[in-house]
Amino acid sequence: MSDSFKLACIQVTASDDLAENLQNAVQLAHRAHSDGAEFLTFPECVSMMAFGRNAVHENSFEEDGHPALQRFVDLADELKSWVLVGSLPVKISPGRVANRGYLIDDKGVVRTSYDKIHMFDVELENGESYRESDTYNPGSSAVIADTPWGKLGMTICYDLRFPQIYRELAQHGAMMLSVPSAFTRPTGEAHWEVLLRARAIECGAYVFAPAQCGVHAGGRKTYGHSLIIDPWGRVLADGGEKPGYVLAEIHPAYVEEVRSSLPSLQHDRKYTKPTK
Repeated sequence: MSDSFKLACIQVTASDDLAENLQNAVQLAHRAHSDGAEFLTFPECVSMMAFGRNAVHENSFEEDGHPALQRFVDLADELKSWVLVGSLPVKISPGRVANRGYLIDDKGVVRTSYDKIHMFDVELENGESYRESDTYNPGSSAVIADTPWGKLGMTICYDLRFPQIYRELAQHGAMMLSVPSAFTRPTGEAHWEVLLRARAIECGAYVFAPAQCGVHAGGRKTYGHSLIIDPWGRVLADGGEKPGYVLAEIHPAYVEEVRSSLPSLQHDRKYTKPTK
């Protein structure tokens, strides 16, 4: 584990135009890198925000030869920076797509990937309806990856509402937790910051949450406010509501300091589950 580093959460308003989305994301990455970022993180659906099952399939590719993945591999190698690709739509079988995130090292090597586990199947009070399980194949494996600064636990968006996965990632060594997202505006206004801060506090871990913002194809509105949060639950950076990026200095040693003073990850006890 090395000393402190500077991390960037890059915030975009992705459309259903792959080339335009990649151009915008890469331009912001170059700016963040010029400001000292050594680790560049992008939101969920960074390559496209298409509405509906057919539109998602039309913008999906198999992993081998995925144009967006290759562009981010090239970016990591060009800037000699680590890159977290929040998620891309990846064809995994006829008619099925994975919502898959990637971690790429500073040599342009894909270190690992993570398929979003929890599907956003909801009917919101304002009439918005989402059913990700109609389009995406849910993942089934939690993922921890090694970085030069410590272990990273990878999640995506709606996973945030399932605290057990974060606790287990932390108990298996994750010092940093990534939550790239495309949170809806109503749920973001109500729950985004408080849930992210809770995950940081519960796990004594840094939380990085690059987010989509603005209005997308089909009229979907996302909340923005990419956040970087420290292990004590303090917000170090907030991306606001417009495309751009935020930076924060990350101190891996602070994780151990917090966990030593408040060792709740070691205090689990077995108990009988409630019955009806």
